[in-house]
Amino acid sequence: MTIEIRGMAPLLSVFDMPTSLRFYRDILGFKVVQDTGQGDNSSWVMLAKGGVTIMLNTAYDEDERPEKPNPAHHTIHQETYLYFDCPDPPGACEYLRSRGLKVDPPTVAYYGMNQLYLRDPDGYTLCFQWPAESE
Repeated sequence: MTIEIRGMAPLLSVFDMPTSLRFYRDILGFKVVQDTGQGDNSSWVMLAKGGVTIMLNTAYDEDERPEKPNPAHHTIHQETYLYFDCPDPPGACEYLRSRGLKVDPPTVAYYGMNQLYLRDPDGYTLCFQWPAESE
């Protein structure tokens, strides 16, 4: 027998919850399925879309948050990559551009994945990908 696993929900530390919600909810289309009850100012939020679950948690308590994000956090976050199955990376690119994001067009990696990369407001790298031969 082994451990049964049915999903995964990474927890991302964010500097400003309203900014992160504008990105994940309002641009990417995730739905808030649970939060700490303060709406956009919640300190923790669970989001879901297409079988994917992501949790966001503020890096600081409200009364301890500095005026500006710590650049070291942004640098460290760049080492975290989230890969999403996305059957149409070129279409995702067009959509994101229509929402005002500056993104480079997708490219096909040497291992055959058509990949669209971008960073969220906290520096996490997101990749929307699909096998190139399936397009």
